[in-house]
Amino acid sequence: MTTITRLIPLALLGACLQGCIHTTPEWDKQFGSATRNNLAAQVIDPAAPANTHPATGIDGRAAKGAYDRYQRSYEHREPQAPTLIINAGGAR
Repeated sequence: MTTITRLIPLALLGACLQGCIHTTPEWDKQFGSATRNNLAAQVIDPAAPANTHPATGIDGRAAKGAYDRYQRSYEHREPQAPTLIINAGGAR
């Protein structure tokens, strides 16, 4: 009985000390690295803010017209064509 009596407090002490392990500093070093890596992967040109020559190819009026037509395309739905029903069987 004396061996069991000595082992029980030792086991309880070992179980209680498990809560004293500090793993968060290891986790905190990596916190947010996946988000930063994903954000960096989405950037095509990191030096874009320093570019003094903006993209060319479409003027402002044409771009606004295209955008307005796109927005209006969702306002008015085109009527659907009537469905074609073919009755192959005879009705009585």
